[in-house]
Amino acid sequence: MIEFRPLNKLSVHLERLIKGRLWLKVIVGLFLGAGLGVFLNPSAGIISENVSLRIADWLDLPGQVFMRLVQMIMIPLIFTSIITGIVSNTSGNLKTFGLRLLIYFIFTTTVAIVIGVVVTLLFKPGQYIYSLGGFPNSSENQLVPTEQTDLTDNIPTAISNLIPSNPMESILTGEMLGVVIFTIIIGVAITQLRQETARPIVRFSEAIQKTCMIIVSWAMILVPYAVFGLIAALLSRTSIEIFLGLGYYIIVVIIGLLILMTFYLLIVFLVTKKSPFKFLREIREPQLLAFSTASSAAVMPVSMKTADENLGVSSNISDFVIPIGATINMDGTALFQCVTTLFMAQAYGIELTIINLLLITFTVVAASIGTPAIPGGGVIILASVLQSVGIPIDGLIVIIGIDRILGMFRTAVNVTGDLTACLIFDKFYGEKKTRPSAVKTAE
Repeated sequence: MIEFRPLNKLSVHLERLIKGRLWLKVIVGLFLGAGLGVFLNPSAGIISENVSLRIADWLDLPGQVFMRLVQMIMIPLIFTSIITGIVSNTSGNLKTFGLRLLIYFIFTTTVAIVIGVVVTLLFKPGQYIYSLGGFPNSSENQLVPTEQTDLTDNIPTAISNLIPSNPMESILTGEMLGVVIFTIIIGVAITQLRQETARPIVRFSEAIQKTCMIIVSWAMILVPYAVFGLIAALLSRTSIEIFLGLGYYIIVVIIGLLILMTFYLLIVFLVTKKSPFKFLREIREPQLLAFSTASSAAVMPVSMKTADENLGVSSNISDFVIPIGATINMDGTALFQCVTTLFMAQAYGIELTIINLLLITFTVVAASIGTPAIPGGGVIILASVLQSVGIPIDGLIVIIGIDRILGMFRTAVNVTGDLTACLIFDKFYGEKKTRPSAVKTAE
């Protein structure tokens, strides 16, 4: 077996942020930004609209820099993490384990979407926006009905396209599903090499991981300022009436996420007999960091360390599940995409049939698997979901503005889902002899 330095060892770069209560700084920035945004809003009559827009552009700067930094290192971090996770898996059942993990992820994503459909149809958050005149609309964004059938007509083509013919194109365009599949194939192929041949690849992956985490730690310094600026810029550009309607929509999304979180706790209790409250206490650190950064990719080292040391999960499980989960297990994001799609349909006064709802479910499952594990990744993919059922994408401009708030909540749920998967699969595939106490003693 090739020795390598697991990604969870790199959590030292993030521990300073956890001890410095980054989450508290983010909340303070959130409220201060809200106050400044109300002050800068032209409707307050304090400053002119032109000055307000100029200031808002500068307030957006820290958030844009943070997102660019995370986007820059996301693919190399995911790539090297999956490879080392596969190489470290010595259980000999990678094929069965991987297939069952994929089925589990699809199952939980489907549950998340069902929850999203139910809460949105029950609370109808888009009707308030519709009563105010709805979102802006332009005819060129409306899709013709024939395009809606392409998804089912081309399923064989879509399946074959899962394997990227040009991996560099997937990397350059940010198609995460293609990147993940390419990386898994490469990782499995590396396990067939002789140790002396594979060792330089593993060492190189370790160096890339460490470099990426140093960059992430730099980006994290900007997080409170990014949240402050983004919220201030949002409120300076949004009318009070529209913001109240969006506030109701935010509450509906959070209600759905809380129900999904309860579902995770129920799974943990039924499968592992572990107390849900104890589980929440043990995963508090990655949840708070995920809430602060809105990036499950950036939190991977802390998630791995928590899984190994707090939950007692075998390293060969966490090293494989966490990187895969950070890229394709986006239950919170899937719920958000589903609620937002139905919310936008209600805001535009569009009636969706049962067929439309089934199409949304299928599209969201497929789209959430390829959602980038970065701030704003959910909105990036959401456009394809809206287009699949002919909903105009103009209203996404408003959703992008408040996405940072929702991103913090759904990323905390995504990380919880990954750690739940670690705990469940460790029960059936984990190496019970590698427990956290032994690891700590060796250190």
